[in-house]
Amino acid sequence: QVQLVESGGGLVQAGGSLRLSCAASGTKVVENTVAWYRQAPGSPREFVALIAIAGPIQYADGVRGRFTISRDAAKNTVSLQMNSLKEEDTAIYYCNAFRLNFDIWGQGTQVTVST
Repeated sequence: QVQLVESGGGLVQAGGSLRLSCAASGTKVVENTVAWYRQAPGSPREFVALIAIAGPIQYADGVRGRFTISRDAAKNTVSLQMNSLKEEDTAIYYCNAFRLNFDIWGQGTQVTVST
């Protein structure tokens, strides 16, 4: 069973924080690049952040400085700490793990930021 499961989404107020988790089973997060994407209604899916196998991290311009991606090898999870949330952050957030000849996605978790 190879699976990614996102959790931690919910309804938060603008300016608030939320921490998302991507739990992997059947594969190790440290053996894959793990990325977060999001998709708002009527908008294309967009890249948010990633952590590469060796550890380097990348962020989309719109979230850099507010979001932090991290991984916990012992828990086999990758998290996305989201601070200073904005209305524009409202979306379904997906995690994605990939390497050569391997690519899996989670089911998504809804994040709604209210104003």
